[in-house]
Amino acid sequence: MKEYGSFCPVRDIISKFGDKWSMLVLFTIDNNKVMRFSEIAKDIPDVSQKMLTVTLRSLESSHLIARKIYPEVPPKVEYSLTNLGTSLMPKIKSLIEWALEHRQECGK
Repeated sequence: MKEYGSFCPVRDIISKFGDKWSMLVLFTIDNNKVMRFSEIAKDIPDVSQKMLTVTLRSLESSHLIARKIYPEVPPKVEYSLTNLGTSLMPKIKSLIEWALEHRQECGK
């Protein structure tokens, strides 16, 4: 992508959700529409609390998910996809579909 110089739009966008957990978190929230932290953790049991927290913060700062805090004791926090996150889901679902079709060829 020589024509972009040091700016690469694909790399810059993929870096927002291309880590180990982000796509799975997005997919999980999309399937459930609104989720609390403990529900996400339950649906993705192999992610640590720390990594889930880091992932949720990163997705929120990228405007892919929204966090709603309710003024209760203890505090209630819910996560949902933003319009931007929702617009990304068909692409992620296509990638998941491709991965399932080609997992044998890709070595797993």
